[in-house]
Amino acid sequence: MKTRYSFGGDEHVYVEIDEEMSLEAFFIALSLRNAVAEAQIPGVTEICPANASFEVRFDPDVIAPEEIMARIRELEHKAEVSDKRLETRIIEIPVYFQDPWTHETLMRFRERHQDPTGSDLDYAARINGYDSVEAFLEAFHSQPWFVSMVGFVAGLPFLYQLVEREKQIQVPKYLRPRTDTPKLSVGIGGCFGCIYSVRGAGGYQLFGITPMPIYDPTQTVSYLKDFMVFFRPGDIVKWKPVDRAEYERIEAAVAAGTYTPRIAPVTFDLDAFNADIAGTNANLMEALNGI
Repeated sequence: MKTRYSFGGDEHVYVEIDEEMSLEAFFIALSLRNAVAEAQIPGVTEICPANASFEVRFDPDVIAPEEIMARIRELEHKAEVSDKRLETRIIEIPVYFQDPWTHETLMRFRERHQDPTGSDLDYAARINGYDSVEAFLEAFHSQPWFVSMVGFVAGLPFLYQLVEREKQIQVPKYLRPRTDTPKLSVGIGGCFGCIYSVRGAGGYQLFGITPMPIYDPTQTVSYLKDFMVFFRPGDIVKWKPVDRAEYERIEAAVAAGTYTPRIAPVTFDLDAFNADIAGTNANLMEALNGI
């Protein structure tokens, strides 16, 4: 992979490992980003991570643009040969699939969709080769997903499915964006899954909704008192299908301050994953289930 650099205005340099997201590109970007942070380069004021890239903000009165780029280039080799293991966590996210709220929204915006006669799930199942919505949803939630980036909308995670590349679900975004999307909707755009952290416009295909807040600027949600954004890059997500009764029970527990997300610490090893994807995912599930 060839690292590419570009400037954004007078105070930002953009570092891109690859145009396409892959776990290999993510880990190289992560290693290089960490190396830049550890180097404590004078003038660097902020480092913002993305999927297979990151952005560095610097003070041009302290360090010249050409010098900051040269300093980052010096760290490239260290990042490429670094250990591709990550101490992280696996998190269970409850999802009410085919819920009435996202269904009402997606039907309201059918004229902006590739298939105005069906639903987002009908369309996603068909173009991915599944003979039913149920089979598609099984493929969607049966394997874990990797959080490669948090942002764009505050607290919104981009999720990359931990399966063989040829098995990854891919669904294009709406032809024209919606002007409304329910808060905490779950869906896919391209190869990325996401959870809409707030209500607003959007274009991802909608599959369901979670009762579990992932962004709280008021920090009144019990598990978001220390930090208003729930996800971190490198988190691993396992979707858990729930029915409406379970959705409402969790929603009530969140409101009462008694809900605790199910989380387990794990080590994700990229080389081990590439050597045995099924075995790695089974180990992740064992960690989550306390086996």
